[in-house]
Amino acid sequence: MSNQKQTQSTQTSTQNSQDIQYFAKQEKIYPKRVWGRYRKIKWLVMAITLGIYYLTPFIRWDRGPNAPDQAVLIDLNNAKAYWFWIEIWPQEVYILTGILILAAIGLFFVTSLFGRVWCGYTCPQTVWTDLFVWVERIIQGDRNARKKLHESPWTFDKIKKITLTHAIWLFIAWWTAGSFVLYFNDAPTLVRSFFEWDVSPVVLTFIGGLTFSTYLMAGFAREQVCTFMCPYARFQSAMFDRDTLIISYDEQRGEQRGKHKKGESWEGRGHCIDCTACVQVCPMGIDIRNGLQMECIACGLCVDACNNIMDKIDLPRGLIRYDTTNHMEAEVKGGDEKFKFIRPRTIYYLCVIVLVGCTMLYALINRAPLQLNVLHDRNPLFVQLSSGEIRNGYILKILNKTHDHLEYKISLDGLDDARIEVKAAGEADKNKLHVPADSVGSYHVYVSSFAEPGKPREITFNIQDQSGKYKDSYTSKFVTRND
Repeated sequence: MSNQKQTQSTQTSTQNSQDIQYFAKQEKIYPKRVWGRYRKIKWLVMAITLGIYYLTPFIRWDRGPNAPDQAVLIDLNNAKAYWFWIEIWPQEVYILTGILILAAIGLFFVTSLFGRVWCGYTCPQTVWTDLFVWVERIIQGDRNARKKLHESPWTFDKIKKITLTHAIWLFIAWWTAGSFVLYFNDAPTLVRSFFEWDVSPVVLTFIGGLTFSTYLMAGFAREQVCTFMCPYARFQSAMFDRDTLIISYDEQRGEQRGKHKKGESWEGRGHCIDCTACVQVCPMGIDIRNGLQMECIACGLCVDACNNIMDKIDLPRGLIRYDTTNHMEAEVKGGDEKFKFIRPRTIYYLCVIVLVGCTMLYALINRAPLQLNVLHDRNPLFVQLSSGEIRNGYILKILNKTHDHLEYKISLDGLDDARIEVKAAGEADKNKLHVPADSVGSYHVYVSSFAEPGKPREITFNIQDQSGKYKDSYTSKFVTRND
């Protein structure tokens, strides 16, 4: 009897555990259309950023006859990057490092002042998601119409609208992917190759992958990218303080919230009428009245929605607004706290930005158009010739960073009787080392001398072009017998 009760208890427990849902299904968000100051700013920023992204590869920049004339280009074949007047070689990776540091610290600086405005206005995920939602709204209707359409059974009208929406999404994603590839190729040439059906499989593969990722992220993942994939949302609070401008709900003014009928008195109650307009327009699907949340991207659409409602019921705007914690608390006490631009956190960020910026500027101004590197042969370190001379071998790497084909001549300091021989394909001697524009010339050089046995001697290779305008030197060692 006891065993039977235990069996029944176990079955009941198993059934109850099966009924429990530990994970809720992700609900699709249907942001409602809203119009206002911040929605206008978002449209303006979207137009500017998309215009820059799609048109920049077609901007020309004259660098001379032997260099690409695309203003912004990452030339993977020649391992160089071009940004208008700046040219970055693989040896100058510190410039790229500086750019990344400036971008990161600049983002931290802006976040400490204005919260997550980057996320709300200029982040690529936000911009393309906004564009995809706009297409969806044009074809399928506003929030309620889209929600009703997706929950309705499949009909010809539903298939037509869904198919058209996804077709336009795919076209935008393809255009976006194609524009990205243009940054790694000469834009007019690649566009012409599309019309001539002469595009390399590698380019097509990249475009296909980027098209799919854009279509997936902006069309389906959307807010989940910001919530679960982007690390920025996780550590943003570390850059906030009580003077950071964030989306805020004036709880003192809004509570107690509740429905309101026209003509009723506002005495003894808050100004929030619990219309949920702020929730319906939020692309993240959160309720800002519950306080600042990790998912909030500070886009300001809830501010527009709330202000529109306040206008309709003849109440002052600003129940939801951009504000600082200190300012809101000061208002409750009857004071007025000014927005503080200068504070310890922002000063630290500014100092780092100035330091890194000045370092990069110094490096760019003093960037040498010619660079010489010398590698000593390791096996053997030296050879004794029949004449009694000691010969050392070296590999000279000459980096011609100019846009002209140049010839260089080489000399040596540190050995009075040194004899220099150059081994290369074709004709070459120490007074005629040819290096094409934007290229690296490699030459095997032998140095012979009747040097006395002893410790390795320090020697200096000197190189300059025929006109004497560009010069560089490199110190190496000459190895002899150690008797």
